Amino acid sequence: MEITSTNHLVDVGNAFDVAQNDSSNKWPTFDQQSNSQANLDIAPQDHFVRRNGIVFAGTHLIFDFWGASQLDDLALMEAALRESVEVAGATLLHIHLHHFTPNGGISGVAVLAESHISVHTWPERGYAAFDVFMCGDAEPEKTIPILKKAFHPEQVNMTEHLRGMVDEDNV
Repeated sequence: MEITSTNHLVDVGNAFDVAQNDSSNKWPTFDQQSNSQANLDIAPQDHFVRRNGIVFAGTHLIFDFWGASQLDDLALMEAALRESVEVAGATLLHIHLHHFTPNGGISGVAVLAESHISVHTWPERGYAAFDVFMCGDAEPEKTIPILKKAFHPEQVNMTEHLRGMVDEDNV
């Protein structure tokens, strides 16, 4: 499928651009400079995180919900993903959700300027697998209470991985 417009993307202040005149690039892009920065000579930021003396690309949370409910509700999933993005201070670029039949499971992703939130659900087992990766100033841990409120898991298992750790002494 060829992308020729941004109608299916969430427009965040005209930050999207599709190079329609360049036949080699039909993918949407995100301009990281705000309009106020556009005319300033500012070095691009790498959006790496600096926390407790550690420098890394971002925080990757992997969590499993067991005994969860409403895992087949597309509208609820979209609303929960949107609210999660907002409370985490991230920038939503696009959401895509797919509903499987006959069990009603959902697979989907919220694509963020800071990375992504993905989900895969098995409503017949009351199980959902969430994957939240964010860089920069975004706070991925703030997504957990939002998703718990939406899907009421009886048990949550979570791991955290700091992606792209840098030894600044050797850079």
